[in-house]
Amino acid sequence: MPKLKTRRCAAKRFERTGSGKFKRRRQNLRHILTKKNAKRKMRLGQDALVDSANLTAVRRMCPYL
Repeated sequence: MPKLKTRRCAAKRFERTGSGKFKRRRQNLRHILTKKNAKRKMRLGQDALVDSANLTAVRRMCPYL
């Protein structure tokens, strides 16, 4: 069986933590920021963990991360 290729789009979006989980950025922080309050923007700026429902898909896209 040939080696699996990493999907480069996914490799740039996800990062593995020390415990083996995957980090991701939150959405809604690109434009139309004037109507969002500071507390919401600060929360959106923090990284989140990938949900367990999507974990197998992320692992398949990034086998060597």
